[in-house]
Amino acid sequence: KDQQPGKMQGTLEDQIIQANPLLEAFGNAKTVRNDNSSRFGKFIRIHFGTTGKLASADIETYLLEKSRVTFQLASERSYHIFYQIMSNKKPELIDLLLISTNPYDFPFVSQGELTVSSIDDSEELM
Repeated sequence: KDQQPGKMQGTLEDQIIQANPLLEAFGNAKTVRNDNSSRFGKFIRIHFGTTGKLASADIETYLLEKSRVTFQLASERSYHIFYQIMSNKKPELIDLLLISTNPYDFPFVSQGELTVSSIDDSEELM
């Protein structure tokens, strides 16, 4: 069976688990105390059918630390997604978004640390 682009594959359980790295890319950042600190809240609501089997789920996000988009301390950095995209693992994204791979071209993401030793931005990009 052909896989449709953008269509999640696998069981519902797998899909819920697969959503987490994407949410973390957009909502986690390096802070002074934690290289992969969640800067948002998420609530996963799981719905079960009458037989007790997982029927559906939804995820709500809230309280994103918006100020981190435009300002980071020298020992911190912005949200991981920016650095993942600039890692050039997917050059088609660079072309599509009309951006460069040089973080210094973007003052909002180059105020703090650009790399984190415990995180491989290229590998983390889905």
